[in-house]
This record gives sequence, structure tokens and C-alpha cells, in this order.
Amino acid sequence: MSYVQSYYHIVFSVKERLPLLKQDIREDIYKYIWGICKNKGCYLYRIGGIEDHIHMLINLHTSLCLADFIRDLKTSTTTWIKSENIISKFPGWQSEYAAISKSFNELPVTIEYIKNQEDHHKKMTWKEELITLFDSAGVDYKKEFLK
Repeated sequence: MSYVQSYYHIVFSVKERLPLLKQDIREDIYKYIWGICKNKGCYLYRIGGIEDHIHMLINLHTSLCLADFIRDLKTSTTTWIKSENIISKFPGWQSEYAAISKSFNELPVTIEYIKNQEDHHKKMTWKEELITLFDSAGVDYKKEFLK
């Protein structure tokens, strides 16, 4: 038997960063995403966000490729949001995403970080947040591509 832990802090945004994820519908979207994670054998530790983006902390199932998981998650949620008319004229998600690997010891801090997105974004823009996340994880990125 193989033993693997693949913890990821994932961040993705509404296309064109439109502020469409109103507070009253976020919980339903989060529950839908939780169902996708569960069906794929992933453990969702925490999900949260604000009007234009979502943060998740997951343990990715060993049989899954991260890029395929995120593609399927975005495709499925977009289809569901549109079919159930959760958000009028939902454009979908941006093709880009951030996925930062985490160690087991980093999980509590990351969970708290995701829980406090509303307060966090009173002090910091999305772009500043990504730069901070990337810098702390040693991610090589180009600032001009952060939209």
C-alpha cells in the first residue's frame, strides 16, 4: 500500500475577477465544491473566499493529477452554477489558478488564513495577497501576469 499526503492551498478566481460570489450564495457553492472533493476522494479541510475568488485547502487523492482535478472542479461548478441559475450570466472561472503545497504542520495556520478572508481583504488586495503567498512559498512568478 502507498501512503501519500498531498496538501494544497488552492486559489482561483471568477473570470475577469468579477465580484459575483455574493455572500448569500457562497455557502451553496462551497457545499457543491465539497461534494466534488468528496466524490473524488479528496479531503477538503477548509474553503472560503470573497466576491471574486475562492481559497481551498485540500488533501489531493493519490490517484488524481492536480491540474485535472482543478479543471474538473471548475468545469463542474460552472455547469452547475449556470444550470441552476445560481449566478445570472456567470462567465466561469479564470483559466489560471494558484496551488501551493503545504506541510502537515502548516495546516492549522492555512485553515485560519482561509477562514479570515473577509477581514484579510479589508487590508490587502487580491494581487497583494497572491504576491505574499507566492513570496512566502518561494514561487517563481511574473508580476505582470497577476491580473
